[in-house]
Amino acid sequence: MKRLTFVFVLVCVGVIASLSAQQPSFRVGVDIVSLNVTVTDGANHYVTDLDNPDFLVFEDGIKQNLTFFSRRQQPIALSLLLDSSASMEEHLSTLQQAASNFVHRLKSNDIAQVIDFDSRVEIRQAFTGNQAELDTAISQLTAGGSTSLHNAIYIALKELRKVRAVNEEDVRRQALIVFSDGEDTSSLVSFDEVPDLAKRSETSIYAIALRGVDTQAKGFREAEFVMRTLAQETGGRAFFPAKIDDLDGVYKQIADELASQYTLGYTSANPKRDGAWRRIVVQVARPNITPRTKKGYYAPTAR
Repeated sequence: MKRLTFVFVLVCVGVIASLSAQQPSFRVGVDIVSLNVTVTDGANHYVTDLDNPDFLVFEDGIKQNLTFFSRRQQPIALSLLLDSSASMEEHLSTLQQAASNFVHRLKSNDIAQVIDFDSRVEIRQAFTGNQAELDTAISQLTAGGSTSLHNAIYIALKELRKVRAVNEEDVRRQALIVFSDGEDTSSLVSFDEVPDLAKRSETSIYAIALRGVDTQAKGFREAEFVMRTLAQETGGRAFFPAKIDDLDGVYKQIADELASQYTLGYTSANPKRDGAWRRIVVQVARPNITPRTKKGYYAPTAR
């Protein structure tokens, strides 16, 4: 039995909307760059009273003109990934409770799905707003098999891409939450493919790792590096609580952050359709506060 326990939460947040002649909004299209921006002060409190002129966005060092700005919280399409491999047997009930607690924080207009993974990846519950159905799917998990964490993340990201807004009222943030012991033992998908797909999916990743007794063990250090890398590259955040009783507080912090984000959009001043990586920097014209968003995006390619 493993001495180290990890619980990873990857929250991938993306926003899709349509352009309207009456007011600025997003269109599903490769030329609109969307950003979900978290702003905090020196005490790590969320700053939620900024306006469009307060933000400066740079792409590869060139200032961009914002065409969209919103402080309104949009509904969520949430994918819950639960590790039910044999290594999670001792902690499965805790993971199930944590997943249910997160489901109960969803609002009435949010939707979620439940994906179970061990050696295989299985969609237990398709996207629904019915919390009872989600709870039932979570409660039916049993432990066994190896861990195909990368496969599960890959499939979940693909599933979330199928969620499309048909009108402005149906626009959703997209969130991916995965609970695991952090050690992938059987995936066909490599780790290098995971952050690449996440960045192409405009995702933000939030990681929660429960610290074990030996935080210097190779397994813990490698898992910590992986999750910090994913969080930093995609504008998310990594959490490392000391005990499982701290999880509810961490989940609340993630929920609060999602509710406090700004959504910005711009059409790149760079017309090249070369598929190259473009670095993004967001600045705020107010002292002693820090914005956080994804590090960049891949440019569109010629059709």
